[in-house]
Amino acid sequence: MTHDRLDQIRYDMHRLASRFRSRSGRPILAMVMMLALSGCQQGLFTSQAPPPVVRKSDAKAPDDYIIGSGDQLSIFVYRNPDLSEGGVAVRPDGRMSTPLIEDIVAAGKTPTQLAREIEERLKKYVQDPNVTVIVRSFIGPPDRQVRVIGEATDPIAIPYRDHMTLLDIMIATKGLTKYASGNRAVIVRIDPDGKQETIKVRLNDLIKNGDIGQNIEMNPGDTLIVPQSWF
Repeated sequence: MTHDRLDQIRYDMHRLASRFRSRSGRPILAMVMMLALSGCQQGLFTSQAPPPVVRKSDAKAPDDYIIGSGDQLSIFVYRNPDLSEGGVAVRPDGRMSTPLIEDIVAAGKTPTQLAREIEERLKKYVQDPNVTVIVRSFIGPPDRQVRVIGEATDPIAIPYRDHMTLLDIMIATKGLTKYASGNRAVIVRIDPDGKQETIKVRLNDLIKNGDIGQNIEMNPGDTLIVPQSWF
């Protein structure tokens, strides 16, 4: 709304209000009109600065855990303790066995998916089974692990967790051996298109000098290679 239009509205309202007055002589309609006019005037200026748009967070939700070979599971069947198992290992072939169920594939599934499949298998023996799967120890599938090879004190494959960093890996592997060439270490990473990327990292600067700039975030499937020193 322009200022010229606003002045015209104000003039018309004053003319209209002069025709209608209450017995007490107070221009009731005029008061109402002036309040409306005030609102129009306020809108004239506020419309020039619209409220900021609140953008949704771009934070990624954590992925559901995927069961892998070597994981230890607890299988709880509600009101059926004889069918429940406190410690079931996922075999290297990715399968597991529980009472009344043999060789069910567990690797590659979430605990909830596995629970629903066990329920389906138990329906021939139990009416409306209710199953809960709890992961007791974690290894995860190979593509959800971070591997460390070379001159680490304890080379190991570590289950990936959200926002895991290079320093977390060093703590888990108990640091470097005395023969390690930490500043020549590399991370081998495979991108979603299958292309291999090599990232140079300076582990000595990170561990001994506290160079946090070297503390990069790891991806699932990464392999950290720590070479041996030349002398």
